[in-house]
Amino acid sequence: MNDQSLSAAPLQTALIATSEAVERILTPMLAIPTGPEARVVECMRYSLFSGGKRLRPFLVLAASELFGVGKAQALRTAAAIECVHCYSLMHDDLPAMDDDDIRRGKPTAHIKFDEATAVLAGDALQALAFQILSESDTHADPSVRVELVSLLAKASGHSGMVGGQMIDLTADGHNLCEAEVYRLQQLKTGALISFSVEAGAILGRASPKVRQSLQYYAHDLGLAFQIADDLLDVLGDADVVGKATGKDEDAGKATLVGLMGVEKAARQAQILADQAIEHLADFDERAALLRAVAHFAVNRQN
Repeated sequence: MNDQSLSAAPLQTALIATSEAVERILTPMLAIPTGPEARVVECMRYSLFSGGKRLRPFLVLAASELFGVGKAQALRTAAAIECVHCYSLMHDDLPAMDDDDIRRGKPTAHIKFDEATAVLAGDALQALAFQILSESDTHADPSVRVELVSLLAKASGHSGMVGGQMIDLTADGHNLCEAEVYRLQQLKTGALISFSVEAGAILGRASPKVRQSLQYYAHDLGLAFQIADDLLDVLGDADVVGKATGKDEDAGKATLVGLMGVEKAARQAQILADQAIEHLADFDERAALLRAVAHFAVNRQN
């Protein structure tokens, strides 16, 4: 997969190519040892290599292309964000969290293995992400590596994804307003999407003005993506979505679909996707795939 072929490929083909490339990077990092710790590595591999859209790694690659970043560097950063994303899903599925039995059409990690192993495997995936980013193969400039580590730590910690998950857990039985739900979703889902887009700009040493445009794009894309996800929970076919549907309403979770209704939420998702595309105006055709992702976010079936 070279830069030119990725840019020319339709989005679905590019997503598949990204998935294959990321797996090639991660496979040798997760060779299964001979000792009893092999079980946790098997669980890590089960989560990482069980499919998925690889949207966040794809965003890293697509944003990196805007600045001529080397493919090897971009792929390592893409692999790191996928490790964090998969760890978050593994923990999110646990009985103490969302208590899901199916993920991507397969038994969740704690069902396939056990709860303790799923917790440890998630912890190890998070650690692996920061190990990858800290190594010189990711970027020759230590300051770039430090910035990537710092941004991912913020996006995945209490100021980002974990904070959003905490709000989600404590929201049960509370009537959140739209602004509160927007904040929940921006932290829980949007923070890692924002990192994925901005990472390309960091690797390419983009100017603050350019980075701001990408931040705005990622903000709107993340919210559109989450609304679409909530719509799938209401309208989607569980066999197509790859996980149980109807759980948000059953659990009384606060979502924009619940507050707005299906039709208004769908319109809002489209407005956000259109806004995301507008933020890419300065990038002309170089950002074609990033624009395609915005359309994909609100039209997907899983």
